[in-house]
Amino acid sequence: MSRNPFRRFIFISSSRWLIPGIGIKRWLMVLGIGTAVIGIGLGNVLSTAYLQIWLPTAVYETLSLQFLPLPWRLLLTMAAGGLLILLGVIKIGRNLVAPFSLDMDVAEMVYHHSRRQRGPHIVAIGGGTGLPSLLRGLKAYTSNITAIVTVADDGGSSGRLRRELGVLPPGDFRNNIAALARDEALMTQVLQYRFGHPSGQNGRSDLQGHAFGNLLLAALTGITGSFDEALLAAQRVLAIRGRVLPSTLADVQLAADVLIEGAGVQHVRGESAIPQAHGRVQRVYLEPPQVKAYPPALQAILQADLIVMGPGSLYTSILPNLLVPDLAAALQHAHAKKVYVCNLAIQPGETDNYSVADHVATILQHVPTGCLDVVLANNNLLVPPDRGGGNTIFVQPDPPTNIPLVTADLVDEQRPWRHDSSKLAQAVINLLT
Repeated sequence: MSRNPFRRFIFISSSRWLIPGIGIKRWLMVLGIGTAVIGIGLGNVLSTAYLQIWLPTAVYETLSLQFLPLPWRLLLTMAAGGLLILLGVIKIGRNLVAPFSLDMDVAEMVYHHSRRQRGPHIVAIGGGTGLPSLLRGLKAYTSNITAIVTVADDGGSSGRLRRELGVLPPGDFRNNIAALARDEALMTQVLQYRFGHPSGQNGRSDLQGHAFGNLLLAALTGITGSFDEALLAAQRVLAIRGRVLPSTLADVQLAADVLIEGAGVQHVRGESAIPQAHGRVQRVYLEPPQVKAYPPALQAILQADLIVMGPGSLYTSILPNLLVPDLAAALQHAHAKKVYVCNLAIQPGETDNYSVADHVATILQHVPTGCLDVVLANNNLLVPPDRGGGNTIFVQPDPPTNIPLVTADLVDEQRPWRHDSSKLAQAVINLLT
């Protein structure tokens, strides 16, 4: 009984080579035909040697299996040859990938890679910590993922690098690249590592607070000469499943009109300053407003099978992308279904007391008609709000007007303020059918 799981694994692993669409069977057939041609040649050599009396009769009959009936001769030689070819292919594959220290069986690796390569083209628009949750789940279904990320961030390490070096804010790009990396467990630790106080010093280090991934992107920008080339270089080095693109290469600031109790409507400038105004956001806009979208981002939108906006901060992660005029126009003309993934919980300073309907109404206030087809929201409100050490206030799934609402259990039960990557990805993939 103890051997059964192993035998089953061997059977499944070997059968992966025969699954349609992974690009193996056709080359196995070519290899088999080549081997058959060589076999025919060797048969001719053997017959010629026998007819010319160069080969003793007993040796000839043994080599040509004359002691077996004809059907058995054919069956035995074809079966043995096929098994030897398959064994050779498997062994060659293992030896070729062995230097890369891959833990997965070669057939499994080829199968999963082929399945992801043939997966749907999905564009995800957003930023912050919400979008990586979606990407982590989606990369199990497809490698054809394009994340379009806001460039309006001006806080923390990203803001410092933006002010000091003049680069686009790298933080959101770092998060999404880490989420799409093949070995995310290691890459997340490396890219998200933040420098603290220098050992034995009381003062502040110039590196303190910076994430390594931000510094990497800043360095690559200096080496390649542009932020978009730096992103391409980082993505090649990290072998991510998909790509991460900026919505625009312009140096933009996010501004907002915020209604503050006792002070009226105030103009607030800066992405990080909007939640700190402690008011109700009336409208957000870019400064300058008429910036050009990044062309590859537009191309990805127009070629997508599905476009997903969010999850993420409504005013500071999602809308800054949609406020780029060319990008909004591309959304209007895209043939793919356009989905908004609503946040699980309210975000203090941005969406206090907002329902799903309020989130959707805000998006429709800022974007042209035709940019949104369906809304996906969480309907599991039974998780204790204090679980995970937080104080989660769930967004109520009130249906919006004129936009279809799809609900599902999307919550991470250990951190109820965040989406569960697997649940979210499955719900998004279901919208393709």
